Amino acid sequence: MTATKAWSKRNLRIGGAFVLALAALGACQSVFDRQADSAAGTGVIAPVFEVDPLWPKPLPHHWLLGMTIGIWVDEQDHVWIIHRTSATLHENERALELGVGECCRGAPPVLEFDPEGNLVRAWGGPGQGYEWPGSNHGIHIDHKGYVWIGGNGPKDAHILKFTKDGKFVMQVGALGKNGGSNDPNNFGRVAKIWVDPQTNEAYVADGYQNRRVAVLDADTGKMKRYWGAYGNRPDDKDLGKYDPKAPAPQQFRNPVHCVERSNDNLIYVCDRQADRIQVFTPDGKFVKEAHYARETLGSGSTWDLAFSKDPQQRFIFLADGTNEKVRVILRETLTEITNFGDGGRQPGQFYGVHSIAVDSKGNLYTTETYEGKRLQKFVYKGMGTVAREQGVLWPRAR
Repeated sequence: MTATKAWSKRNLRIGGAFVLALAALGACQSVFDRQADSAAGTGVIAPVFEVDPLWPKPLPHHWLLGMTIGIWVDEQDHVWIIHRTSATLHENERALELGVGECCRGAPPVLEFDPEGNLVRAWGGPGQGYEWPGSNHGIHIDHKGYVWIGGNGPKDAHILKFTKDGKFVMQVGALGKNGGSNDPNNFGRVAKIWVDPQTNEAYVADGYQNRRVAVLDADTGKMKRYWGAYGNRPDDKDLGKYDPKAPAPQQFRNPVHCVERSNDNLIYVCDRQADRIQVFTPDGKFVKEAHYARETLGSGSTWDLAFSKDPQQRFIFLADGTNEKVRVILRETLTEITNFGDGGRQPGQFYGVHSIAVDSKGNLYTTETYEGKRLQKFVYKGMGTVAREQGVLWPRAR
């Protein structure tokens, strides 16, 4: 062997070792960063997520999403969304639908995806026997497999119930019949519905016009009880402009935007423009409250929430569509410990993050309204040390 060849082989060995060393350093860098954050007192132990930029898969038929304003994960880990389709698409986005070009058209309002991101079912819109909302809002799949839909259009005073295949089952309330927050038969622009599998009661976040939580028999639709902020009887008088320095209002501000029960039988309610979550017993007795980004004006900071999948549901994930973040909250104390996200249209960024849900593996899903018009998945990577302000959860280098 010549000296030149030996030197070349030696260089190759050194170069290969150097590449392996760099790869090992890259793989360990996030661990070192987290340990450094923890040692410096700037990090916290929390669930770790990473955006999946390839989920879901592209829609067929040149379909596009409009404002996407509801999400739920069913017992099969299928992800259901509802969106406002062509009514919220620009004419240039639906040239195929208008017959002036090759692409595109609004997708049907209700879409179901399997865990791999494949589209499974698509349906929804006006039909016989029911009044489709003027502006659909919120979707929930209950323990019996029924699909519940609300609406926040100016005349939407009702909610709808369907099978998973889109067969109409029941309408509660009637279009244009809102009688205020003490009406036992109609609603006021409903934001979200959640059905309790233990009691078969439907909890209704009511809403963009009314100022209450309403509870119904999920089979008959008969209203059983309702309450306002702090468990008070609802009052629809104008609360005026939100002032973060003023005492907290004794009524909900509009909209009452989410409602859901925890495993330990507490009801969590988003009072969006008051920047707060209130907690109740199932009969409407007030337990506690907490504010988040209390200086937030406009559309507020508390848009939707979901619980972590551990049995204790240690964490609440709170969608904040004004500040373009998901806030991670200790459920026991209602203390925010970290958040992630930022404004933008790249994967992991948000434009009007509106709704949030969690699957059985702990993965997070979000939808976006306004011009966001999309569904995103954030893969659960286990517990770890994270910064208090995480920013965009871009995939880490492999």
